Amino acid sequence: MPFEQLKLKNQLCHRLYMASNSLIRAYREPLKALNITYPQYVVMMALWEEDKITISALLERTMIDGGAMTQILKKMTDKCLLNIIKDDDDKRKRLVELTTQGQVLKAKAANIPHSIRCEFNSIDSIQANQLMQLLDLVVNDLTDKT
Repeated sequence: MPFEQLKLKNQLCHRLYMASNSLIRAYREPLKALNITYPQYVVMMALWEEDKITISALLERTMIDGGAMTQILKKMTDKCLLNIIKDDDDKRKRLVELTTQGQVLKAKAANIPHSIRCEFNSIDSIQANQLMQLLDLVVNDLTDKT
Protein backbone atom coordinates (compact mmCIF):
# COMPACT_ATOMS: atom_id res chain seq x y z
CA MET A 1 0.00 0.00 0.00
CA PRO A 2 1.61 3.26 -1.08
CA PHE A 3 -0.29 5.32 1.53
CA GLU A 4 1.61 4.25 4.67
CA GLN A 5 0.28 7.29 6.54
CA LEU A 6 -3.24 5.83 6.30
CA LYS A 7 -2.48 2.47 7.91
CA LEU A 8 -4.09 2.03 11.33
CA LYS A 9 -0.82 0.76 12.80
CA ASN A 10 0.71 4.19 12.06
CA GLN A 11 -2.04 6.20 13.74
CA LEU A 12 -1.56 7.78 17.17
CA CYS A 13 -5.23 8.75 17.17
CA HIS A 14 -6.34 5.14 16.75
CA ARG A 15 -4.14 4.00 19.63
CA LEU A 16 -5.65 6.70 21.84
CA TYR A 17 -9.13 5.63 20.73
CA MET A 18 -8.43 1.98 21.54
CA ALA A 19 -6.87 2.87 24.90
CA SER A 20 -9.81 5.09 25.80
CA ASN A 21 -12.35 2.40 24.91
CA SER A 22 -10.41 -0.24 26.83
CA LEU A 23 -10.15 1.96 29.89
CA ILE A 24 -13.84 2.81 29.91
CA ARG A 25 -14.65 -0.92 29.57
CA ALA A 26 -12.39 -1.62 32.58
CA TYR A 27 -14.41 0.89 34.64
CA ARG A 28 -17.74 -0.60 33.60
CA GLU A 29 -17.92 -3.32 36.27
CA PRO A 30 -16.79 -1.29 39.32
CA LEU A 31 -19.09 1.59 38.31
CA LYS A 32 -22.01 -0.78 37.77
CA ALA A 33 -21.90 -1.49 41.51
CA LEU A 34 -22.36 2.27 42.08
CA ASN A 35 -25.09 2.52 39.43
CA ILE A 36 -23.21 5.21 37.49
CA THR A 37 -21.59 5.47 34.07
CA TYR A 38 -18.04 6.61 33.41
CA PRO A 39 -19.09 10.18 32.44
CA GLN A 40 -21.17 10.34 35.64
CA TYR A 41 -18.12 9.12 37.58
CA VAL A 42 -16.05 11.94 36.08
CA VAL A 43 -18.67 14.45 37.25
CA MET A 44 -18.73 12.88 40.70
CA MET A 45 -14.93 13.05 41.00
CA ALA A 46 -15.02 16.74 40.10
CA LEU A 47 -17.70 17.37 42.73
CA TRP A 48 -15.94 15.27 45.38
CA GLU A 49 -12.93 17.49 44.77
CA GLU A 50 -15.00 20.66 45.10
CA ASP A 51 -18.72 20.62 45.80
CA LYS A 52 -21.25 23.31 44.96
CA ILE A 53 -19.64 24.67 41.81
CA THR A 54 -21.15 26.34 38.76
CA ILE A 55 -22.08 24.27 35.76
CA SER A 56 -19.53 26.25 33.72
CA ALA A 57 -16.78 25.34 36.22
CA LEU A 58 -17.88 21.70 36.02
CA LEU A 59 -17.71 21.82 32.22
CA GLU A 60 -14.22 23.31 32.37
CA ARG A 61 -12.92 20.74 34.86
CA THR A 62 -14.37 17.68 33.17
CA MET A 63 -14.08 18.85 29.54
CA ILE A 64 -17.43 17.15 28.88
CA ASP A 65 -19.49 18.65 26.04
CA GLY A 66 -22.23 21.03 27.24
CA GLY A 67 -25.07 19.09 25.62
CA ALA A 68 -23.81 15.82 27.07
CA MET A 69 -23.38 17.48 30.48
CA THR A 70 -27.03 18.54 30.49
CA GLN A 71 -28.11 14.92 30.02
CA ILE A 72 -25.60 13.63 32.58
CA LEU A 73 -26.76 16.13 35.22
CA LYS A 74 -30.40 15.27 34.59
CA LYS A 75 -29.77 11.55 35.02
CA MET A 76 -27.71 12.15 38.14
CA THR A 77 -30.41 14.39 39.59
CA ASP A 78 -32.95 11.64 38.88
CA LYS A 79 -30.67 9.23 40.79
CA CYS A 80 -30.65 11.69 43.73
CA LEU A 81 -26.86 12.10 43.55
CA LEU A 82 -26.88 15.86 43.07
CA ASN A 83 -29.04 18.96 42.94
CA ILE A 84 -28.95 21.96 40.64
CA ILE A 85 -29.57 25.11 42.67
CA LYS A 86 -29.58 28.85 42.06
CA ASP A 87 -26.50 30.81 43.11
CA ASP A 88 -27.41 33.13 46.01
CA ASP A 89 -25.16 35.88 44.59
CA ASP A 90 -26.23 35.62 40.95
CA LYS A 91 -29.66 34.10 40.26
CA ARG A 92 -28.73 33.52 36.60
CA LYS A 93 -26.03 31.03 37.61
CA ARG A 94 -26.74 27.44 38.54
CA LEU A 95 -24.65 25.51 41.03
CA VAL A 96 -24.24 21.77 41.18
CA GLU A 97 -24.14 20.32 44.67
CA LEU A 98 -23.91 16.77 45.91
CA THR A 99 -26.75 15.27 47.88
CA THR A 100 -26.01 13.19 50.96
CA GLN A 101 -26.33 10.12 48.74
CA GLY A 102 -23.76 11.59 46.34
CA GLN A 103 -21.37 12.31 49.19
CA VAL A 104 -21.77 8.77 50.57
CA LEU A 105 -20.89 7.36 47.15
CA LYS A 106 -17.36 8.81 47.54
CA ALA A 107 -16.42 6.22 50.16
CA LYS A 108 -17.83 3.43 47.99
CA ALA A 109 -15.76 4.65 45.02
CA ALA A 110 -12.53 5.22 46.94
CA ASN A 111 -10.84 1.99 45.82
CA ILE A 112 -11.79 2.19 42.14
CA PRO A 113 -8.69 4.11 40.94
CA HIS A 114 -6.40 1.62 42.68
CA SER A 115 -8.25 -1.40 41.32
CA ILE A 116 -8.11 0.01 37.77
CA ARG A 117 -4.43 0.90 38.17
CA CYS A 118 -3.77 -2.72 39.14
CA GLU A 119 -5.01 -3.73 35.69
CA PHE A 120 -1.98 -1.97 34.16
CA ASN A 121 0.42 -4.90 34.47
CA SER A 122 2.90 -3.59 31.89
CA ILE A 123 3.20 0.01 33.11
CA ASP A 124 4.96 1.04 36.29
CA SER A 125 4.04 4.19 38.25
CA ILE A 126 6.79 6.28 36.64
CA GLN A 127 5.57 5.34 33.17
CA ALA A 128 1.97 6.01 34.22
CA ASN A 129 2.96 9.53 35.35
CA GLN A 130 4.85 10.08 32.09
CA LEU A 131 1.82 8.91 30.13
CA MET A 132 -0.42 11.35 32.01
CA GLN A 133 1.99 14.18 31.24
CA LEU A 134 2.09 13.26 27.56
CA LEU A 135 -1.69 13.01 27.38
CA ASP A 136 -1.97 16.42 29.07
CA LEU A 137 0.22 17.81 26.28
CA VAL A 138 -1.98 16.19 23.63
CA VAL A 139 -5.14 17.58 25.22
CA ASN A 140 -3.57 21.01 25.61
CA ASP A 141 -2.42 21.10 21.98
CA LEU A 142 -5.80 19.96 20.64
CA THR A 143 -8.06 22.01 22.89
CA ASP A 144 -9.55 25.10 21.35
CA LYS A 145 -8.22 28.05 23.29
CA THR A 146 -10.72 30.62 22.03
